Amino acid sequence: MSTYQVGYFVGSLSSTSLNRTLAQALIALAPGDLEFTEIPIGNLPLYSPDFDSDYPAEARALKEAIAASSAVLFVTPEYNRSIPGALKNAIDWASRPWGENSFNHVPAAVIGASPGQIGTALAQQSLRAVLSFCNARQMTSPEAYIRLEPGAIADDSTVTDDSMRQFLTDFMREFRDHVERVLTVLPRD
Repeated sequence: MSTYQVGYFVGSLSSTSLNRTLAQALIALAPGDLEFTEIPIGNLPLYSPDFDSDYPAEARALKEAIAASSAVLFVTPEYNRSIPGALKNAIDWASRPWGENSFNHVPAAVIGASPGQIGTALAQQSLRAVLSFCNARQMTSPEAYIRLEPGAIADDSTVTDDSMRQFLTDFMREFRDHVERVLTVLPRD
């Protein structure tokens, strides 16, 4: 059995992020052949093409972390009906300079949580459009717009709601299968 290295992005920089909580719960529910490493985004300067000939260390580390990953998982909140600026900035760094797009053919999945009624539906739609341009191989189903109510995930990352736990478990199984299918056709070096 192969082990897949999954780099994951938490779109929020908040120390009390619901999406960091969700990410930890997803990791706890994931199949055993997925190993997770967070790819940090909070220390990146704002992207500018002026850096394309000489990337700063933080941006090189970002690209190296994606290169070391078999797949990527995005766990993001919704800010103003789109993705947080820090996440978009990280994607801009990773997809540049021209011809060195770190997301090309990488298996990817998108999920997010919010206390609001529509979860993170519009942020995910926005993120999917960006990832399509970056040629990431996205898992398109199941879509996962999580309305996260207080207490739904305990401090130890246990999902307390049975139906949510089953849905998230199924999501992670489907993600694992997606990763395997994509890498069978498009192996990463």
